[in-house]
Amino acid sequence: MRKMSSGLCLAFRNSSRAWTVTRFFRMTVLPCGQPYVCSGRRHLSGIPVDPPLTRERYHVSRLEFSQVTDQDINFFQQLAPGRVVTDEEDLKSHNIDWLRTVRGQSKLLLKPRNTEEVSQILRYCNKRNLAVTPQGGNTGLVGGSVPVFDEIIISMALMDQVTSFDKVSGVLVCQSGCILESLNQYLESRGYIMPLDLGAKGSCHIGGNLATNAGGLRLLRYGSLRGTVLGLEVVLPDGSIMDCLSSLRKDNTGYDLKQLFIGSEGTLGIITAVSIICPRKPSAVNVALLGCEDFTRVLQVFTLCRDHLGEILSAYEFMDSESMRVVQTHLKLNNPLQDNAFYVLIETSGSNASHDEDKLTAFLSNALDSGLVTEGTVATDQSKIKSLWALRERITEALSHDGYVYKYDLSMPVEKIYDLVEETRARLGTSAQRVVGYGHLGDGNVHLNVTAERHSDSLLAAIEPFVYEWTAQHRGSISAEHGLGFKKRDHIHYSKSKEAVQLMQRIKHMLDPKGIMNPYKTIPCAD
Repeated sequence: MRKMSSGLCLAFRNSSRAWTVTRFFRMTVLPCGQPYVCSGRRHLSGIPVDPPLTRERYHVSRLEFSQVTDQDINFFQQLAPGRVVTDEEDLKSHNIDWLRTVRGQSKLLLKPRNTEEVSQILRYCNKRNLAVTPQGGNTGLVGGSVPVFDEIIISMALMDQVTSFDKVSGVLVCQSGCILESLNQYLESRGYIMPLDLGAKGSCHIGGNLATNAGGLRLLRYGSLRGTVLGLEVVLPDGSIMDCLSSLRKDNTGYDLKQLFIGSEGTLGIITAVSIICPRKPSAVNVALLGCEDFTRVLQVFTLCRDHLGEILSAYEFMDSESMRVVQTHLKLNNPLQDNAFYVLIETSGSNASHDEDKLTAFLSNALDSGLVTEGTVATDQSKIKSLWALRERITEALSHDGYVYKYDLSMPVEKIYDLVEETRARLGTSAQRVVGYGHLGDGNVHLNVTAERHSDSLLAAIEPFVYEWTAQHRGSISAEHGLGFKKRDHIHYSKSKEAVQLMQRIKHMLDPKGIMNPYKTIPCAD
């Protein structure tokens, strides 16, 4: 078997048992730093269509919060001159979610520059009983980052400074408005990387990642954010500042309060700064795209992969044929393989290129000879690595071109993951335009997506609660990494007991007795 050559794609097929080195010039490269943006549903003219108001589509009643007055606006203009937005057109993109499925009616957006300004804003809003919605990059997929009614939007976009970085420990301290990809670029120049990687990295904020406890593509290697975050600075609903911005790896003093805010989706306070430990940048990275005939082989390849690759395995993603078809159709991305029922994307990262290539070559030979893999391609050049990753990372973007997307982010035992996709596809039949399944097989996370030309109450009724009931029956979670936001709030009981939900409600009431923090999201009202 031939060694992999730097800058080339190594192609192989099961039929010939032969390996050939081929350059793939037709592959589309996702440029570094390209924003992760969605076109949303469009008229034939190409003009985006605004979704219906959330309160109308979902029949939500406004809680008894105060309404913004001219006096309130004057206060904020004095506090943050030039950073108070009231223009309806400027507010439009902040009132609509990334998927263009929910829409609020906020008439006021504030852009604080530091923690003290956030503190003064929340202190004032709490006193006036004004509801607020914290907002990062607005890349959320469950409606958690936009208002439902006229909540004041607090954008963290201007809080984007790196405070410090320790080259010895790898601890980064930064404000919560830093864009994930910008942080990664900052670290790469210093020999480190962020432990988190997402398709939305060009737009999402690290504070939003923490607020939703985002999982992403590197969780298999580096674990969840709950394990890599060392400390947080949070402004509480009454304006008080909780400074737990520790950079210590070990601190066993009392309750670990930072964990309360990771995954709280802005309902308990606003994260303003984070201390996070970052791994060394791997000097050798390889990515393989493999074709499999069925999902059973996908699972078997994963077992083989762990046995052969061990510590250098950093990602194991799977996509079904419909996922590959949608990125080819709408985004014109090139699939270097022939048509397969399933595709597996494997990434290895380590410190010794020769060692890693030997392990990867042995794994691929075994997978090929055993019939688990039909064909594949391996990339070692950075541009080709990005091309292969684009096939996986841009599925969400491609699906939005179909029209309306019903998104389900679920975790369950890996052997059951694709059963749900198949049963959903059979259940919906021709009423859905497309049913796709893809995700992070290494951590049991499947993204089930159903598309249609437009939103339909009858189609939604056919999907829900079926998907949630099926997931609960197999002891899974209805949200693996996207959070609950607005869309899943009332379905939390499928994954959490009544006692657990009641405890969450008590914590919410204790920290935010007026309920001004991101209302209508994440936790059902106590009554």
